[in-house]
Amino acid sequence: MHAIVRRYEGIDTKRTDELKRKVDDSLMPSLTKLPGFSGYFLIEAGDGVMSSINFFDTSAQAEESSRVVASWLREEKLESLVPNAPKITGGEVIVKRTNGAVRA
Repeated sequence: MHAIVRRYEGIDTKRTDELKRKVDDSLMPSLTKLPGFSGYFLIEAGDGVMSSINFFDTSAQAEESSRVVASWLREEKLESLVPNAPKITGGEVIVKRTNGAVRA
């Protein structure tokens, strides 16, 4: 399993509800259709910082998700809401433990 973590800074905090809605309505359908998709989490850290974590079977699939997200941001014209390029970290998940339940 491979993960991609994207950290976004400078998010327009007055528009986070809009961003969450757009992620759910238009980004998630694209990501879930990608081969190897295993999960997505969006984290609101406060002070205009959000991070997303995506899980895929292979590193190539995880990297493809970054291209999909970048295209989605352009297509949705979210440059003013998400003005800065994300800091991206990716790699193989080397330890994994869940209790089998994921809650929103």
